[in-house]
Formats: sequence, structure tokens, C-alpha cells
Amino acid sequence: MKAVFQELYETYHRDLYSFIFYMVKDKSTTEDLVQEVYIRVLKSYDTFKGQSSQKTWLFSIARHVTIDYFRKYGKQKKQTAQNFDINEHSNLLKDDSPTPHEIAEKSEEIKLMYKCLDQCTKDQRMVIILRYLQQMSINETADILNWTTSKVKTTQHRAINALKEHMQQSKGGHTE
Repeated sequence: MKAVFQELYETYHRDLYSFIFYMVKDKSTTEDLVQEVYIRVLKSYDTFKGQSSQKTWLFSIARHVTIDYFRKYGKQKKQTAQNFDINEHSNLLKDDSPTPHEIAEKSEEIKLMYKCLDQCTKDQRMVIILRYLQQMSINETADILNWTTSKVKTTQHRAINALKEHMQQSKGGHTE
């Protein structure tokens, strides 16, 4: 199991971390939620039946952990979860590399897109993050979100239009 976990970690950790970070926008909370994902993976790996890829399964768990976080804490994105006190894994799961937000600050257009992504619905954000930032296929995205491919395509279309509209409003002197 240790070898399987290490392979999952090495293969998908960066993408998993980025996916959760784009949803919660807080490094500390992201680290807590990533820990929770890995805890759930360790607890449930023996029940993984291989009906989907490990990547799809892992991101599906990450999606559920993130949704659970939002249900518990609402829109208080800066508040960290207190019931994730897993000290023995904290060094293994901590990611000291720059966050996607820190990287995005280097480009104004990307920074604007990243800011406007917050104005999209949660479903639209998840589709954009999975499809374009994580470069997953429509089928993988549908599996992770437990949606039909048709729903993914429709949500993706609406998300792109909403994101473009939000960006145009921001560029047009829209004040906050």
C-alpha cells in the first residue's frame, strides 16, 4: 500500500493541490483539504474497484472533500478546518512550491481571469479548473463530477461565456 500511495502522491499531488487551491483560494486550507483527501484514499483504497482510473477516483474524492468543506464553512474561505489535525502526515503533504495564485500574479491577464473565475458558479469553476487548468478530458471531468458528458459540455460552454463576460466587465472600468 505504501508504494501505491507514494506513486499516487508523486503522480498527482501537484494537480490535486492546484485543483483544491483554485476552489478554496487559501494555501493553509488547501493543505488541510489535501491531507483529508489522502486520508480518505488510505482508508478506502482497498475498496477501489478500478471502474475508473486512479486519477479520476482521486479527483472525485478531492471534489467531495472540497464540497464538504464549503458545506461546513460556507463562503468563509479563509477559515481553516480545525478537525484535520494529522501531524504525522503534515511534512509529507505540505507543498512549499508557489501556489497557482502566486504564479498567476505574474501575468495581468491571467490574474484577471483568476479573479473573474470567483464570480462563476461553483459548478462552472469546477469544470473550468478540471478541463482547462488540469487539462482533463470531457469524459474524465464527467466521471469526477458524476455528471453526463452532455452536462459537462453545457456547463463548460456557459462557464466560458460567463468568464468572458466577467472579464469584459472588469476591463471596462467595472469598479468594486
